[in-house]
Amino acid sequence: MPGVGTYVKALSAGAALCIGGPALVWYVSPTEEEIFKKYSPELQKKSLENREQRQQEFDDFVTQLKEYSKSDKPIWTVQKEMELKQAELRATRLREDQAALQAEAERRKAEVRSSTK
Repeated sequence: MPGVGTYVKALSAGAALCIGGPALVWYVSPTEEEIFKKYSPELQKKSLENREQRQQEFDDFVTQLKEYSKSDKPIWTVQKEMELKQAELRATRLREDQAALQAEAERRKAEVRSSTK
């Protein structure tokens, strides 16, 4: 039967792994600022130019998630339903635009016919 010393060693090793592992990862991981400084100057410029757009897209995404979470359904189900509704809306708009273009073409044809008589 193992002695008390063996249990102490095992617990010490487990604690060292459970605490030391994440601490080591945290210590060696670079911050966002350190990563940004390693970019080339042109990449830094692009990153700064696109920062507001990316932030706005992220804010929109979080806002959508908040809206989806208000439902009793799972978020992915609500998201899929919203995507389908948006696709239907786009298709409807496309059909309306095509109908308007066709009506405009017919009107122009009628106008040309009436002007040639």
